[in-house]
Formats: sequence, structure tokens, C-alpha cells
Amino acid sequence: MSRIGPALEALRRRGEVALFPFLMAGDPDLDTTMRLALAAEAAGADGFEIGVPFSDPTADGPVLQRSAERAIRRGASLSRVLGWVREFRRHSQLPIILFGYYNPIFRYGPEQFAKDAAAAGVDGCLVVDLPPEEADELQKFTDAAGLDFIFLLAPTSGVERIKLVAARARGFIYYVSLTGVTGARATLPEDLAPAIARLRRHTRLPLGVGFGISSPDQAAAVSSYADVVIVGSAVMRLVEQHSESERAVAEVGTFLASLKVAMRQQQKKQA
Repeated sequence: MSRIGPALEALRRRGEVALFPFLMAGDPDLDTTMRLALAAEAAGADGFEIGVPFSDPTADGPVLQRSAERAIRRGASLSRVLGWVREFRRHSQLPIILFGYYNPIFRYGPEQFAKDAAAAGVDGCLVVDLPPEEADELQKFTDAAGLDFIFLLAPTSGVERIKLVAARARGFIYYVSLTGVTGARATLPEDLAPAIARLRRHTRLPLGVGFGISSPDQAAAVSSYADVVIVGSAVMRLVEQHSESERAVAEVGTFLASLKVAMRQQQKKQA
């Protein structure tokens, strides 16, 4: 059974919103990814998106593109990421979503991937280039294995697409806050809160928001209307900036702690 639903429900009962940082597995190496994940948990992270590095990403901005390139050069692969998850499960039971593209899964074998991912301790997957119309060949296996298949919605999604995703998604729905690729932004769209309110009319699933969140103020604002705050490029930018020193783990921990504090303060204001 996926850990995602129970974890989000437990947070909801406590009046909290989940913080899910993104970590590119293998950047700068898998051992550091482990230390980053454990530091993130200590800082207040409630779950993770773990990136499976891929050579030809279509939704990733420059920071995550470079991160994937570094991970691939260090030998990261889908099978090694699954091994990383198995090792992580010796230390933590926080939910893990694998984030990536279909090509590595297709080469691995969709059915075998679903079985091995579930056995390793993965809770869900988000496959950027598998929209609902094309997801059957993988989702039939992830459903059978008890993995949540998480779909994306965007500001350009119409009502019919929203209804389709709401019917197919598991765990939560990931709302892309803006059009374009991933990357930290100085400001978030003004219509983000109304967009989430519209989505809630079509689903009871929790709603996560990602793309562009890069500061405590932004995380706090998003936590006022979303159920999951997802932060990726801002995290991996810190890893990149401190890749030549031992500061990356501490810097990421401090940054995520500041986001979680701001989110909790926002929830207290709304209580």
C-alpha cells in the first residue's frame, strides 16, 4: 500500500501541508543523495520526489538538466535508483515518488519496473511524458503493484482534461503552477489560488503544486491553498552551488527548514 495517502491524511488532521522536495538521484553521487534526503527529513520534509536522471528531458529547466547530466556521468540509472530506495527504506518511511521519463522505464520493462519499484519501497511515480491517453501500458502494472500514478495538470488544462486526470490519478494531482519548464521563479502567478479552487470542484484527491517555488514566502503562500508544496530547482541549485564542498547537505537542510517553518506559520494563521 502506498504511503502517500496516509501521510497526507495524517498531515491534514494536524492542520499541516506537506513539503515534498525534489532530489535528483546521483547528483553529485548516490551517497550524497542519501545524506541530502536524511537531512531533508530532519528539516521537516514530509516526502520526496526522487528524480531518475534522463539524457533528454522535456520539462526540466537548466538547473535540473545539468543535475541529470552530472548524475548520469556518475553512473546513476533506473536500477541504481531503485537500489537507492531500498537502502533509504532502512532509514526512513517517508513517501517516495519517482519522477522521470518513460524511456528508462520502457527499456527496463513496465511490468518488471512496477514490481521492482514496489518491492524497493517506492510509493508512486510521475512520468512526465505519459499523459492519461498513453499511460495504460504502465498504469495497469503500477495499479496492480499498489503504486500511485500521479498525473500533471497545467494552467492550459481544460475541463475535459481535468476530469480525465481526476479519474485516473492516484495519490494526489500535481498542478504545474506555470507554463514552461521547471525552474525557480521570483514570483508565482496571481491566478494560482483560483486555479486550485477550480480543480477542487472536480476531485477529492489532494492537490500538489510545483514548478517555480523558491522561497519561504512562496512556499507559505502555496500552502494556504494546496495540500503538497513541491520544491525542486531551488534545492538542486544549492547542490550545484556547493558541489565542490561539504556544504551542500547543510545548505539544503537549512533551506528546507526555512520553508517548513514558513508553511507552519501560515497554517497557524489560517487555523
